[in-house]
Amino acid sequence: MSEHHHDHVHAHPVSKYDEALAKYNCELDDAKVAAAVQKLIDEKVEENNTEEVKRFMFGSIELTTLTTLDSAETVLNLVEKVNQFDHEYPYMPHVATVVTYPRFTKLVSQSLEVDGVIPTCVSGAFPSSQALLEVKVAETALAVRDGAENVDIVMHVGEFLSGDYETVCDEISEQKAACGDVPMKVILETGDLKTASNIKKASILAMYSGADYIKTSTGKEKISATPEAAYVMCQAIKEYYEETGIQVGFKPAGGINSVHDALVYYTIVKEVLGQQWLTNKWLRFGTSRLANLLLSELEGKEIKFF
Repeated sequence: MSEHHHDHVHAHPVSKYDEALAKYNCELDDAKVAAAVQKLIDEKVEENNTEEVKRFMFGSIELTTLTTLDSAETVLNLVEKVNQFDHEYPYMPHVATVVTYPRFTKLVSQSLEVDGVIPTCVSGAFPSSQALLEVKVAETALAVRDGAENVDIVMHVGEFLSGDYETVCDEISEQKAACGDVPMKVILETGDLKTASNIKKASILAMYSGADYIKTSTGKEKISATPEAAYVMCQAIKEYYEETGIQVGFKPAGGINSVHDALVYYTIVKEVLGQQWLTNKWLRFGTSRLANLLLSELEGKEIKFF
């Protein structure tokens, strides 16, 4: 019996994924995370409620349209607004990116006239990630071919929750290979991961597999970005940076419905990751609503530009 048991141990060596996770503390207490976040919000958010920070956040917005009703016409309208904004508000920063489905990437890439606004697309069977890997890789490769300069994919949440880290990581690295030098964001869908421990593990595995950014949510599930998820992800980014020297960006997305919401995420990044992440390269906001809200606050009147 003991001999059989001995064989059984050898049949299941520690996987490289478990080894990667073992370098980090992934056993987190949800209540402690919530308390730490509440303390940050109570003590630190108000000092960031400044015109300078609001202008910065505007320049970190990923202006997004991802609906069933998107068409060449509606996407072109959005791009035209970005082009027009540059003329009408020359003293404001431009948004960071315009995000669409891959079928519109070529259109966006060809019609954007503002230097520095990045054509971006979601890929890999967004938002479910439930397609054959070959299809996801092809979609990503085609998006890059068509001019996508950022690509957002979704981690396979079902396989992660069932403990199949190999599939999760292989799918991320295959899609990263299809991106080549184009930065890739991996969406963890934190509302479906539920616990701080799961969010920490998913963050580490995504970075380990080649994520250039980690992103909270697709915005298509019941629960999108939360300050608690952002806090855990930023801690993971910090620890990963300390361990590997690799800087990974952060993008909260979904459910950013007010300037205050955005300030909470800005504050978490500032307090956990520090100044090095407070640029429109390393911090992005996945929200279109925020553009008009910030513009209205900065201009002192309600503006519905976008």
